[in-house]
Amino acid sequence: MQIASSIHGRVWRGGKAQDDFEFDKISDYLAEPDTLVWADLCAPDHDTLCGLADELGLNRWAVEDAVAAAERVKATAYESHTFFTVYAVDVATEPADTGERMLSMQRISGFVLPQGLITVRLTPDFDMTQVTRRWQEIGGQSYGVGALVHGLLDVVVDSHFTAVEALDDCIEAIEDELFDGRPRKGIFQRRTFLLRRDLVNLRRVALPMREVVNAIAHHRVSDGSDRRLDPLYADLYDHVLRVSEWTESLRDMITTIFETNLSLQDARLNTVMKKLTGWAAIIAVPTAITGFYGQNVPYPGFGTHAGFAASTGVILVLMVVLYVMFRRRDWL
Repeated sequence: MQIASSIHGRVWRGGKAQDDFEFDKISDYLAEPDTLVWADLCAPDHDTLCGLADELGLNRWAVEDAVAAAERVKATAYESHTFFTVYAVDVATEPADTGERMLSMQRISGFVLPQGLITVRLTPDFDMTQVTRRWQEIGGQSYGVGALVHGLLDVVVDSHFTAVEALDDCIEAIEDELFDGRPRKGIFQRRTFLLRRDLVNLRRVALPMREVVNAIAHHRVSDGSDRRLDPLYADLYDHVLRVSEWTESLRDMITTIFETNLSLQDARLNTVMKKLTGWAAIIAVPTAITGFYGQNVPYPGFGTHAGFAASTGVILVLMVVLYVMFRRRDWL
C-alpha cells in the first residue's frame, strides 16, 4: 500500500512556539541562538531525506537506515548528531485466538542535533501529539532538545509497558484454563503459540532499548547538555530495565505453560490407558469363564442348572474382586 508522504515541523524561539516553520529553512533555524526545531517526516521519499542530510550534514548511512524496510533497534553517535531507531508497540483489542497479531509495531527513527530533532516514520500510525504533550509536561524548551528526545522515548517505553501488561494478563488467563481439568483443544495451543510469537517480537524491540537510552544519555553528557535531565533519563532507563525483566519472566512463564501442558496431556493419556487396561482385565474374566464352559467335553456341572449357576457366580465374584483391587490401587 502506498502511503502519502507528509512533513510537519515546529520552531520554538525563547521558549515560545512560532508559526513560521518552513522545511527548506531548517538549517537557518538551527543556526539561530535559543532556537529549537522539530521536523517530523512521515513516509518521506529518498531524495527529500538525502537533500536534508546534505543540508544538515547527516550521516548518509544513517539516512539509508532511516528509510530501510526493516531495521533493528539501535542508537549510533556521530560527530554532529546522534541517530536512533525505536519501535512503539500498539495492543490490538481483538482476542489473540483470531489468528491476527495481538501487537503491532510502529517504527520511529530520529536524528538528534544540538538544537533540533528530525524524526522519520514509515507509517502514520504513531501519534506524535502525545510526544509533544509529554515534552511540555517535562518543561518544554527550557530543557532543550534533550527533553524532546526524552518525551519521545518515554512514550515508546510506556507503550512497551502497556504491551507487556496485556501479555501478562493473557498468560494468567491461560494459566487458569490450564488447570481447570478439561481436555485441551487445538485453540488452546494456538493461543499459546500466538502469545509466544508476540512476546518474541516484543523482546526484539524492548531489550535493545537499554543500549539506546544509554547511548543518548552518554552523548548528552559528552556534549555538555543540560544535566537537569539526568534524573529523568535515569528513571527512563529504570523503566526500560523493568520491561526487560518482565519480558524475561513472561518468556519463562510461557515456556513453563508449554511444558506443563505437554506433561498434563501425558498424565491424562496415562490415566486413560490405565483405566482401559483395568476394565479390559475385568472384561476378560467372563470371557475366560464362558470360554471354559463352552468346551465340547464334559465338565463339572455339564448340562445342569448347577453348572450354569456356578459359572455365573465365579464370573461375578472374580469381577468384583478385580474391581475392588483396581480401585484400591487407583487404577479405575
